[in-house]
Parts: sequence; C-alpha cells; structure tokens
Amino acid sequence: MTALPKFNAYINGQWVPPSDGRYFETVNPYTSKVWAEVARCTPEDANRAVEVAHAQLTTGEWSKLNATQRGALVHKLGDLIKENAQELAEYEVRDNGKLLNEMLAQCNYLPQWFYYYGGLADKIEGSVIPIDKAEIFNFTRHEPIGVVAAITPWNSPLLLLAFKLAPALAAGCTLVIKPSEFTSTSTLKLMELVEKAGFPPGVVNVVTGFGAEAGAALVEHPKVAKVAFTGGTESGAYVYQQAAKTLKRCTLELGGKSPNIVFDDAVIDDAVKGAISGIFAATGQTCIAGSRLLVQDGIYDEFVKRLVEFARSARMGDPMDTNTQVGPVTTPPQYQKILQYIEVAKSEGAEVLLGGGPASGPECGDSQWFVQPTIFGGVHNKMRIAQEEVFGPVLSIIRFKTDEEAVEIANDIAFGLAAGVWTQSIKRALKVSAAIRAGTIWVNTYRAISYMSPFGGYKMSGLGRENGIEGMKEYLQTKSVWISTAADVPNPFVMR
Repeated sequence: MTALPKFNAYINGQWVPPSDGRYFETVNPYTSKVWAEVARCTPEDANRAVEVAHAQLTTGEWSKLNATQRGALVHKLGDLIKENAQELAEYEVRDNGKLLNEMLAQCNYLPQWFYYYGGLADKIEGSVIPIDKAEIFNFTRHEPIGVVAAITPWNSPLLLLAFKLAPALAAGCTLVIKPSEFTSTSTLKLMELVEKAGFPPGVVNVVTGFGAEAGAALVEHPKVAKVAFTGGTESGAYVYQQAAKTLKRCTLELGGKSPNIVFDDAVIDDAVKGAISGIFAATGQTCIAGSRLLVQDGIYDEFVKRLVEFARSARMGDPMDTNTQVGPVTTPPQYQKILQYIEVAKSEGAEVLLGGGPASGPECGDSQWFVQPTIFGGVHNKMRIAQEEVFGPVLSIIRFKTDEEAVEIANDIAFGLAAGVWTQSIKRALKVSAAIRAGTIWVNTYRAISYMSPFGGYKMSGLGRENGIEGMKEYLQTKSVWISTAADVPNPFVMR
C-alpha cells in the first residue's frame, strides 16, 4: 500500500510533528477517500506556537524591521502566491471539493491582498494634536496589536486567511493560524511560501487539529492579543465569550441569511443569473449566499419559471473538471445538515420547485455527499428555512408586493451580512440599500469582493471589518505620547 502524505505543523519556521504523535485523516469530498494525514496538535503545541510568535513580536528580528521592510516581505509573499496559484488551488479542491474554477480564481486573486497591504504598511501615519495644554507636545502612533490567533473555516481557506494574514503582517503583528480540520493542507502549503519569502521564523505559525484542543488553547492564551475568526455564529459566539475573559480584541465574520431582492423593474435575465450565482455557486457553502430570494409580485411567476429552468441545467460532477458547475458538499456533517433542512422545509409546507434531496449518478463519482440544487417556493419569512443558515444549495423564494415590505422582510432576521438589490431605478437602489441592515449591499451584481473594500456583518453576522484600510486598523492600537517642554514641573497635586 502507498503511504499517505503526512502534513506536520509549522512552528518557529520548522515542520514539527504533534507533541503526542497523533494525526487525523483528511478526505477528498469527491472521491470520499482519505488522501492525507494531518498533525493533530495539542494545547502544548498551540502554546509553543504562541510563545515563539510573542518572542518575535517583542524581541526578535521581526520587531526590529521597519514598516517598509515588513511591506516588502508581504509583497514578496504575494509574488510567490501568484507563481504557485495552480498548486494551491488544487490542494483546496482536494480538501473541500469546491470547483477548481472557483478556487483557482480565488488563488489568482490572492496576491492582491498582499500587494495592497504590503504597500499600505508604511502609509499608516500618526498625527500631531494641537493640544489645549501649554508647553506640551502631543502626538499619536499606531502599533501592532500583538499576537493574532487566526481561525479559518473550510469553505474558502486561503481567501479567508488572506483577509487576516496580509493586514496583520503589514501592521507588524505575528500570527498563529488554526485552519479547519477539514481543510488544513492548503494553509500548510502556503507556509512553504512564507518561508521562501524570508519571514523570520516564528512570525507565522500553523497548528492544525480540532477546535476543542488547538483552537481553544489559542483563544485562551494570555499572550494572544486578538482573535480573528471566520465560521458559524454559534462557534463565533463561544470564541467571543472565551476571548472576553482576557479582554482580547475580536474580529468575527459569522453566518448569514442574505436577502437577494428582485424588483419588478429589474432586468430579469441578469437577476436570474445573479440569483443562481448567489446560491448555487460554491454549492451554497458561503456565508454571503443569497439564500432568501425576494421576488416582487408583478414578475413573480415569470421570474420563477426562468429561474427553475436555468437552475435545472446546472452540471454536477468532479470539481477538478472545468465544465462542472456544482460540486459535492465538503463535509459529512454539513451534508446531513442540508438534507435535514430540506426535510424541515417540506414539513413547514414549502413547495419543492427543483431538487429536494440527495444526488447520485455517474457524474457524482464515488462521492456520497452531493445534494441536488434545490428551490423552494411558497416560503414565508417566519419559516425556519427562511430564518436559519443552511449553508448549502438550497434557495427559498419569498413573494413581496411593495418596497417597504421587501425591506421589512430583508431586515426581519437575526443576521446582517449581505444583501442583493436588482432594479433599474437609482432612486430605489439608494433608498433600499440604505434601509437594509447589512454590512454589504450589492446592486445588480452579487458576491463581488475586493481587498480594497471593507467586509463584515451587522447583528449576529459578526464584529469588526476585514479588507480595506479598516481591515488594517483592526490589527493596530493607538498610543498617545505627551512630551512636556516646560522649564519647571507643574504642581503635582493638580490635574493638568
């Protein structure tokens, strides 16, 4: 038998086995076969990684680099990612089963985060404050927040890591990364490029394994200053609770149940494509999925007919095949969760317009984790299928009459990550986008992102922002420096 590839943790610039010698298996969702073993790191491993990251932050080579030098290293890492995008994408597909087309597009786009933040590293300036005190010179400076624990999910591992890694490094922080146990290998392959770029050992570390072991140890470690987490709302709330015990800063990018609103003046063909992209791309496994499709009464029947016809043509199959449009679900627990929600929707009285169960056939290969692209009609917003995140290829269509009703339905949810608006009226676009309580509003497009534009949620969809200048600020803290120019020390008993 051929031995499986074995991936070790990356700590202090070295590839190290887990302290207790245990590994866990990672499975290819399309073949349903184990293809590699990954280090099952312990709290001891996580603690060691934090200690070396803290040493680099405070006294190591990294602490002595100026912002321009840091930026140059970050930029160089972007160059290396560009050169190795194909290999990184293939590792992503092997681990999470998403389409190679999508993963390659993401990996080809990743360098822009490192170019942007590499260039921004030495552009963050303090200010001189015209203070209201005599003979005082007061200025501010922005300093790295400290050691960052970056905890990333399985759906887009490298893209969502770039949201954290690039600005944190540019800000001068050091990191310990804990990728999802389902998709660890692409992050570990990235560390080969971190090493090649010339980052000092210990600046970026990766501990792999499970949340209750390696992840919890990072969140609880007193030398971790910030947790940057992307994942489910329930897990994020727990991370927030644990981090609060030591007053850590948190960036939490959590779940969504985004409304995709189609008004009667929309270009129907464009809106149909936007609705399909919003839910069936990535097999619905994205936090920004437009899983609630709100369609105005006047075009409802025509729109739904075209939508179902278009969705019926979606090609399931091998995610490595560039002709495939829908791949398998990434994990067995997620597969079961999706099927359970489909049954919940049926029991609530939603009408199955397309799909509605597991998929099988020669196009699915050996995978046991395909779900039919599913569309429900007759949904009202109080149903569980309209209120709870499914994270799969399941679309719920809700009919509305007026603009005010659309906004009311859109906001009647615990989440607030994103929303779509389809209209030819600029007045309606501006008015509705202002009224919806969500962190990102797309008008006549969907799922667009950029390293330049801040991303994050309202309400239960999270805290803080990633990307753009705001994303950089999440990894900095402001210090105010007061220098007296007075000849004599003032009265010490009087506050000045």
